[in-house]
Amino acid sequence: MKVEVVRARPQGAETVSLELPPSATVREAVTASGLAHDNLFGVFGRRVGPEHRLADGDRVEIYRPLEIDPKEARRRRAIRGRSPK
Repeated sequence: MKVEVVRARPQGAETVSLELPPSATVREAVTASGLAHDNLFGVFGRRVGPEHRLADGDRVEIYRPLEIDPKEARRRRAIRGRSPK
């Protein structure tokens, strides 16, 4: 089966296309891709574990850790956007 492994980077995404046996897991796809990983994975935007079985045509996504909590980022943007009184 054919799958694609994608890792998001600040400079853009890295993509590797692979041909794997029908019973392959996310872990096997990531290992075969040679891309470093952060242990958070998804298939087409849905979080899955490393033992998730893949189907032909799946896109495995390797997620990187957030640099800042989204709530904190919104709070900081709101503070910057306020005009002084």
